[in-house]
This record gives sequence, C-alpha cells and structure tokens, in this order.
Amino acid sequence: MFTWIMEAAPAATPTGAGGMLAQFLPFLMIAVIFYFLIMRPQQKKQKEHQAMIDAVSINDEVYTNGGMRGIVVNIKKDKDLIVLRVDDTTGTKIEFQRSAIATVIKKKSK
Repeated sequence: MFTWIMEAAPAATPTGAGGMLAQFLPFLMIAVIFYFLIMRPQQKKQKEHQAMIDAVSINDEVYTNGGMRGIVVNIKKDKDLIVLRVDDTTGTKIEFQRSAIATVIKKKSK
C-alpha cells in the first residue's frame, strides 16, 4: 500500500569541494555582511574618538562620560590624567582620566 514511499529515490547529496563550498557559502556571506555593517563602522568610530581624545589641549571645553562639563586647565605629565575646572565662581577643579572624555565642545580662549 505505501510501497511507493520506500521506493522513492534518496535525494542526491553534494560531494566534493564544490558541495562543501555550497554549504558554507551562506555562512561566509553572513560573516562578510556582519563585518561591513557592524565591525568596520565601529572600528572607524573608535579611531575617530581616540584621535579626538589625543587632540585635547588646555582651554578645551569637554564633556565627560559621566555628564560633567568643564574646561581643561591642566594635563598631567603622564598624559593619562586631565584636570577640569567645573565651576568658574569657586574655581572647583576635578581630575579625570583622559579616556573619560566623551566630547570636545569647543576651544575656549583666555
């Protein structure tokens, strides 16, 4: 009665290097798309941010990652720490790591 199901020929399976490439081609394409849409733009953004941090100088107005806004008044000798003046009336100064800078607003002139 159901003998026609058993008599059906098995599906042909690809063999050899061509078959292997055909199986991995979708994964390879996904990896290429992932690189160009996600990884490459992120690396470019990181390089731009690092260049901005390296270019910070005295009298620049900056925002930190914590939301603190201030003017750079000193850059420590090891170049890893900066001192920000956060209040003009009292002259309050706070020390931050250079990597805590999120954005440079504009250059202030004295």
